[in-house]
Amino acid sequence: MAGYLDETDFVMVEEGFSTRDLLEELTLGASQATMGEVAAFFVADLGAVVRKHFCFLKCLPRVQPFYAVKCNSSPGVLKVLAELGLGFSCANKAEMELVQRIGVPASKIIYANPCKQIAQIKYAAKLGVQLLSFDNEMELAKVVKSHPSAKMVLCIATNDSHSRSRLCLKFGASLKSCRRLLQNAKKSHVDVVGVSFHIGSGCPDPQAYAQSIADARLVFEMGAELGHKMHILDVGGSFPGVEEAKVRFEEIVSVINSALDLYFPEGCGVDILAKLGRYYVTSAFTLAVSITAKKEVLLDQPGREEEPGAAPKTIVYHLDEGVYGFFNSVLFDNTCPTPILQKAFVCAVPLLEGNLSA
Repeated sequence: MAGYLDETDFVMVEEGFSTRDLLEELTLGASQATMGEVAAFFVADLGAVVRKHFCFLKCLPRVQPFYAVKCNSSPGVLKVLAELGLGFSCANKAEMELVQRIGVPASKIIYANPCKQIAQIKYAAKLGVQLLSFDNEMELAKVVKSHPSAKMVLCIATNDSHSRSRLCLKFGASLKSCRRLLQNAKKSHVDVVGVSFHIGSGCPDPQAYAQSIADARLVFEMGAELGHKMHILDVGGSFPGVEEAKVRFEEIVSVINSALDLYFPEGCGVDILAKLGRYYVTSAFTLAVSITAKKEVLLDQPGREEEPGAAPKTIVYHLDEGVYGFFNSVLFDNTCPTPILQKAFVCAVPLLEGNLSA
């Protein structure tokens, strides 16, 4: 064991004791203590995080997972993943500080933000973080000036037109621009050691991975021609965190493994990485929120004639959390959390599972 964890990071429960059982115990205790509304809170099944990890290692044995800290920065999650040997993908100084604070060495941190502040590049240099990403000349110039010993990973654009969140609208170098960027890096005496891509969140087409891996192979060949010793391929994330996702995890890994065997076969000297977030934490977290009010409303059904007093009705519930808090994924990721009513209490507490990890 690496020593990232101690007993205070967990609540140990008996075998067969479920998350629902724990939530009932916690919400009942809170409501009895306060005699009022229970504040919203999360319960995390860290065992689910561990199971996801071993599933990933079994399905993608050649891929080294890095956790995207921005997805869920709960200390318990970070410590468990550090204990399991993961690296960490950080987007800013605060995230680098967070993982450093729990003892993660700089060698296991990637500063993966394609739009970095100069002060934060300097902080990464001071911390000893070597791997940084870039996708344009300006970003390269900032790193050359502020962190000249950095090892750079070129982020390429992908076809993410079907993805729910299209990252390539903002980030990623086109294949046409890669040779120029690699030439500029060589002139600036910057080592480009790899290629990364991200097919966007919620991509329904696993073949997007295959095409992106093929594109990365072309960039590796460009780099070799220009004298760059490239040995890292980062296949990004977008792995589903729930079973009911449109594309199953097994379908995605089948495509990735086949593409890696074709373009980056075992023994070729390339380390394969992936940056995962939702995959690890979505199914592990359950949110408990209080129902603060409810009202009956008429269902508006144009063209349907009803006798007076027979119009269909529904119930609208008001919760003590909204889309600018724990439910921000409803706005940003078009998710629809599944409510489960806890009926044991006078103060009703619905549980909402999945897709609340961001």
